[in-house]
This record gives sequence, structure tokens and C-alpha cells, in this order.
Amino acid sequence: MMVLRSANRFLSLIFVVFVAVGLSGCLTQQRTQGYDIPEGSLEQVRPGVSKELVEFVLGSPQTTNTFGDEQAYYYVETKVEQTAFGLTSVKSRTVLAVYFDKNDRVTDKAVYGLEDGKVVDIVSRRTPGFGQDRSFLQQLLGSLSF
Repeated sequence: MMVLRSANRFLSLIFVVFVAVGLSGCLTQQRTQGYDIPEGSLEQVRPGVSKELVEFVLGSPQTTNTFGDEQAYYYVETKVEQTAFGLTSVKSRTVLAVYFDKNDRVTDKAVYGLEDGKVVDIVSRRTPGFGQDRSFLQQLLGSLSF
């Protein structure tokens, strides 16, 4: 009788552990990657304000682009959801673009989302160059002519 009660307790403990592990896979964590765009900062960035004010309000941009006499600052915010098993999925992506004229004054701003973008497949292949795939010894012996 005592052995049966111990076995039931052990099986109950094993069941609780399996249920807890199974439910932990369902838990997700949401986080922000990149720049976190503050709500009130967008109102402060309006046409005519200086580049210094934009940098003071928004901080340094993640990337910039120059075309002709104009320049653009880009701030990218990505909200991702990660499961307990390490699987991540992008829930939203917001790109704030601030455009400047040649006098470093804001001419326009735009907010882009995932629906405005285009998914581009990145090709990881590379063309090997001469000597890159050989070891030091192979390169040394290859340079000797007999």
C-alpha cells in the first residue's frame, strides 16, 4: 500500500513537471529591437526645425542617406515576439524618416510600416577570390615554381 502511494506521488510529480514544461513553450516575450520611438517626439519634429534639435529630441539616427544637397535620418523600431524555445517573429516594424534640406532644416518626415516595405531575400553565396580558400602553407608552396 505504501509503495502504491509513493508511485502515485511520483507519477503526479512527473505529470506536473511535463505540464509546466509544455506550458512554458507557450509563453512569449515581447521586446523592442533598435530604436524605441517616443510618442511625444514626433510632434516636435516638424518642417523648419534644425538638425541639432532633431538629434536632441530623437538622438543619433541608426542610418543616414545623402542624395544631392538633401539628407535623411532613419530611426528603425522593430517589435518582436520571442517564445520560450527561442523562436522569434516580427510583429511590427516602424521606420521614421526625417528629411533635411541643404541648410540642415527639416523639410518633411514620414513614418513607414511593414506594409510599406518589400521583403528581400539575402543571398549568402560568395564568389571565392584567388588565394582566399587556401591555407597559408598552400599559398606559400603555390608561389614557388619548380
